[in-house]
Amino acid sequence: MKYLPYILKHLRKNWIRTASTIAAMALCIFLIASLQTVLAAFYGTIDTAATDRLITRHRISLAEDLPMAYEARIGAIAGVKRTAKTNWFGGVMGSSGGQPDMRNFFANFAVDAEPYLAMYPEYGLTDADKQAFMQDMRGAIIGPALAEKYGWKIGSTFQLESIIPPYRADKPFEFVVRAIYSVDTQKYPNHARDMMLFHWKYLYEKTGQRAGVGTYSLQIANPSQAAAIAKAVDSTFENSDTQTKTETEAQFVASFLALVGDLGLILNAIGMAVAFTILLVTANTMSMAIRERRTEIAVLKTLGYPSALVLALVLGEALVIGLLGSGLGVLMASTLIGNLGSIPGLQGFGSVAMSAGLAAGMFAVGAAMGLISGLAPAVGAYRANITSMLRQV
Repeated sequence: MKYLPYILKHLRKNWIRTASTIAAMALCIFLIASLQTVLAAFYGTIDTAATDRLITRHRISLAEDLPMAYEARIGAIAGVKRTAKTNWFGGVMGSSGGQPDMRNFFANFAVDAEPYLAMYPEYGLTDADKQAFMQDMRGAIIGPALAEKYGWKIGSTFQLESIIPPYRADKPFEFVVRAIYSVDTQKYPNHARDMMLFHWKYLYEKTGQRAGVGTYSLQIANPSQAAAIAKAVDSTFENSDTQTKTETEAQFVASFLALVGDLGLILNAIGMAVAFTILLVTANTMSMAIRERRTEIAVLKTLGYPSALVLALVLGEALVIGLLGSGLGVLMASTLIGNLGSIPGLQGFGSVAMSAGLAAGMFAVGAAMGLISGLAPAVGAYRANITSMLRQV
């Protein structure tokens, strides 16, 4: 700390170069922090998927429905405790130019309410909440993020229109908020706060009984028998016209996310490329600063400052740049992540937040990048000969 004023004074000497270097470092940290936060949210549901739940879907595609007659046959398989019909509704609130307004898009599912809520304790509901929902066919359960965004409360009404053709009715679906679920962030840290559930029977009747079953959610008695039960389910319909694919909840989520490709590899590669580029830029900047200070370094050594101290001063400048860039980058990333939910098409990330661990890690990355970029110039200053440096002036 004794030499910190000296370091800061030098950084202010050429403030344009210092500011541009800090901005470059901040851009790198901003990009890495944002990408890692999105990746953690994207894949977080896999880590917290329940081991006692299976998902049965059409063998060919999620876009194909399953017959309702399958429910009883699946429920009769040994080891299956309960089953629930679930359909992705794809409902959007409001329209713009005659088209659904995707700015008001959020995840919404038609579910077989009683068994579904019994097997998904993630939705924190009281008995009174469940009873109010069960008694109203138009009832909806919404997440706290939706209640906050739209100002909804118990009894509020709203309308949704599906983007899926078979689910489009003569007029939009009308819903009444009957419950707002809570989320235990300790037990279910990655559970979405902006989802909506409504009665599958309402979807079936409103569409004139055209709606099939998108997926069946299964709760099993013994998680260790998941593979055997999944095989038994698929074997039951092996020779039927509509074959099934049953997998654990984690496998189902992973296969769904795989539709967009290996997002982790892509985003991490981008982050590494940017980090390497910024590292080279910062190292070049530090080298320029040291070349301009040959006389200053020679005078310091002439006055008796040891070479180790000169090395430490140069590394200190690089470290300060790295920390300032990290702080600015983390601030920028936090601001962006906090507003992801307001960006059209990214409403599903409305409840995402940067973790304290990631923020601390970004400061460590920034400090490491600063030190690495300043290492070569610092070693050069350490080894520099006083006479040769003064001769080059």
